Formats: sequence, structure tokens, C-alpha cells
Amino acid sequence: MDRLIKHLWSHGRKVEKFFSKQDLAVITQAIQDSEAKHSGQICFAVEGALEVSSVFKGVNPHDRAIEVFASQKVWDTEHNNGVLIYVLLADHAVEIVADRGIHSKADTGAWDVICHEIESKFALDQYRAGILSGIEMVSQLLHSQFPKTSYSDNEIPDEPVVLDIK
Repeated sequence: MDRLIKHLWSHGRKVEKFFSKQDLAVITQAIQDSEAKHSGQICFAVEGALEVSSVFKGVNPHDRAIEVFASQKVWDTEHNNGVLIYVLLADHAVEIVADRGIHSKADTGAWDVICHEIESKFALDQYRAGILSGIEMVSQLLHSQFPKTSYSDNEIPDEPVVLDIK
């Protein structure tokens, strides 16, 4: 019941309260800068709250991150090296979903460390800094496994995906 109340209460709060247009532009640039260093693809998606029906169904942040990973086609890259950084504000949750190409080369503990870093900045109300730090950490991991090549394309849009309930 507590979770339902958080999502109902968060329903009216828009992502813009946590990430301004300027913040989203800076995050876009950070993703572009990151992808200039490796052939991986990074997608950042943020959601204020889940639909009430999803909360009743027991959809948790990890399940929702996998749905977003699929709906944004992060899995559909040539080298299977897409990474989604997903934030569900109502649950104060950060999830990272990596495609099979990078997932097989990175310890799940690495993703946990990155999520923890982002969450620690969020706890200080440093939302932009948290995501920028997470992008940099993901970038370092991708660079070590998927160095930039001359034929690396930008397969996923760099702009953050805002999934606000209307």
C-alpha cells in the first residue's frame, strides 16, 4: 500500500522537477561525448511514477527497466552493446540493463556499483551529477570492451527518454 501511495503522490510530480531542460541537454551532450570514445550505445530513461495498474500488478523497477529496454530498442544494436540507465523517481530506483554483448563481458557487480554511485548523488539531490557520473562510469566500461572504430554508428538517439504519466 505504501508503494501505491508513493506512485499516486508522485503522479503529479513531473520529471522536470528533477531534470530541467538544461539538465537534459547536458545529459545528451555527455552521452554524445561518451559514445565518441567507444562503439557502445547508451540510453538514459527517466520516469516519475508508474501507472496505478502497473503498481497493482507488482511491476518493480527492474521489470519496468526491461520493458523500457525493449520499447526503446536498446537491444537492437549491431554489436549487442546497448546499455540502458533507467530511473524510476517514485521508487528512488536506478536500474541498468545491458545487452548480451556487454553483459557477458561485465560483472553484474559493476552495474551495481554504478547504480549505487548514481543513487548516492540522488540522495544529496544531485540528480544531474548522479546521471553524469553514471554515464562516465558506463562509458569507461564500454571503452574497455568496445573501443571506438571507424565504422561505429550512432544507433540509438542520445536524447534522454522522459516517460512521464500525462
